[in-house]
Amino acid sequence: MIGSDPKFPTHDHAGLSSSGAIPRSNRGRLGGCRISASGLRLLVIASVVAPLSLTLAQCGKAPSASALAANAQVSNAEVSNTQVSNEQVLPPGDTFEDRFPAPSFRDRFPTAKESFEQKLAQDFGPPSPQISPASYRVASLGPQLPYQRPTGRDELTTLVSMKSSAFPYYGTNPASETPFLNIAKGDRRGHRSYSGRVYWQDETYNDSRVLVHIPETFELRKPGVIVVFFHGNGATLERDVRDRQMVPQQISESGVNAVLLAPQMAVDAADSSAGKFWQPGGFKRFMSESADSLARLYGDPAAAKAFANMPIVIVGYSGGFLPTAWSLDVGGISDRVRGVILLDAVYGQLDKFASWIENHRSGFFVSSYTHYTARHDRELMQMLRDKGIAVSEDMDGPLRPGSVVFVETPEGVTHRDYVTHAWTKNPIEEVLVKMAAPSMRVAASASSSSSR
Repeated sequence: MIGSDPKFPTHDHAGLSSSGAIPRSNRGRLGGCRISASGLRLLVIASVVAPLSLTLAQCGKAPSASALAANAQVSNAEVSNTQVSNEQVLPPGDTFEDRFPAPSFRDRFPTAKESFEQKLAQDFGPPSPQISPASYRVASLGPQLPYQRPTGRDELTTLVSMKSSAFPYYGTNPASETPFLNIAKGDRRGHRSYSGRVYWQDETYNDSRVLVHIPETFELRKPGVIVVFFHGNGATLERDVRDRQMVPQQISESGVNAVLLAPQMAVDAADSSAGKFWQPGGFKRFMSESADSLARLYGDPAAAKAFANMPIVIVGYSGGFLPTAWSLDVGGISDRVRGVILLDAVYGQLDKFASWIENHRSGFFVSSYTHYTARHDRELMQMLRDKGIAVSEDMDGPLRPGSVVFVETPEGVTHRDYVTHAWTKNPIEEVLVKMAAPSMRVAASASSSSSR
């Protein structure tokens, strides 16, 4: 077992330029037929309502496979390095708003006063002698998270800027071997995604922050694990990973001796680009810098060595499949990865996942999926069976070294809520409990004990 084997962006939208005026020579006629003024008004209304109804029909749906495979394939639009105008014309039904409609949980978004204060790793360290330990708090949050437990050490959840995080990224896109920032407009640089939409570097690919969570029950001297979470499209660390998907809470409630790292990928954008995780050794550099940051946050800089050797579990949700796959393939420390959890995320890169599973039989692999990704999941299952690797299709038993599990979730389970409602409530928490050796369990949560 793992325990025993030691600024938010704005977007350019296509404008609708219409004066509403009808040439005098064409009034009362349409296609050679005379129509009344009231009929003309009905036609105008219909031309507005029809596209709107198509957009509303997309609400609650997962992004298309082609959209989430952004940068995994080469498109003519991506290879072109051209100037763009202020108004970007998008394919019908393929806009960001179509695939990611305005959420209904806006009342849970943090206000400006609730936002994280950006921190650098050097901002943290042990308290100075003149500060009373009773009054010392390391990067405590406002508001306090509701699941914090009163103990001698505070639970810590904060944002830390790291040079090795995914962005900014000035390298190439390995899918096309062309510069990632392939669009120029004056001094601005941007990236044309697979869907054809342009995202600007200063808005979408300039956030180097990482969400770090250390539960109050975490004990450095016990066997532990680092969970790396790659979020999906249209996400921010505060609004989505922390508040909506409750990833820090799931780590704490699992009762497993674990800490969380969640790098900000493309900010609030329908783009799965992996940034620095595309680069050979990129994931290794990220984990090396993270070890130093975790040690400072924990309050013991000497703990960096322990964090640097701790096993890793990668969780990829939706568009997070791309940085997950490349981290496993060229990240440089795939032997430290003891588990991979994909949440409705097998949109491509099947060869990379299959190769890691085949060559790391001491690790476990879990993929749960809806009908949106079912075709690719079944293809990956067949690839593994052809290699003689046993595949299970239920999560009833514990996870052991070499476990490969695929779980199809029923109709009614939505892609958008998948991080909190998949085959079970809070699936990350569930997997951590099932994979943990007894020595890794530092606290039995009420929710876990009551459901098992």
